[in-house]
Amino acid sequence: MGLHDFTLFALASLILNITPGADMLYIISRSTAQGVKAGMVSAFGITTGCLVHITAAVFGLSIIIMKSVLAFNIIKYTGAAYLIFLGIKSVTSNSSSEIGIKQTRDSYLKIFTQGAFINILNPKVAIFFLAFLPQFIVASSDHIAIQILLLGLWFNFSGLIVNLMVAFLFGKWANYMTKFPGFRVLQRKITGSVLICLGCRIAFMKKS
Repeated sequence: MGLHDFTLFALASLILNITPGADMLYIISRSTAQGVKAGMVSAFGITTGCLVHITAAVFGLSIIIMKSVLAFNIIKYTGAAYLIFLGIKSVTSNSSSEIGIKQTRDSYLKIFTQGAFINILNPKVAIFFLAFLPQFIVASSDHIAIQILLLGLWFNFSGLIVNLMVAFLFGKWANYMTKFPGFRVLQRKITGSVLICLGCRIAFMKKS
């Protein structure tokens, strides 16, 4: 790939990564809930989940998801149910005091794992890589798999930088908002509602 083509790919990747989606909304919800560190941990979880899709794209496994309605639906509904479960759990939380909220704060490992699974269980990500990356691949090359891997890693790296910035900005904003009584309780309700909406969105999305 020439320098011009890679520059175009890098620009397209940046534009796509700054476009709000399920991953970014999850990071925002985590940042406002538990601060900058939690948001950054969720960003690394999202990035790890993306690596799974990149690996699948390299070895051609994503084609199965794209061509199999059954495989697509299994992953789609599993991911949707997972998000809705997390949302309901947050909305129905009875924590109303600062002490109760601190006791129910999720561990960084749990936040990381949730972020990874939210990405892994989104079949749209797998299909996206199959549709987007081939446009920047030199088809006559003998190293197509390596091209897919390198482009995928760059896209993922670009997304990580964007998501870390989002985590920092919203985490700092949340720290300011905690000065106001009742913000934490309201935040948990908003976070849960966002997760439920994301789950419903994934459940009703189509392959194309």
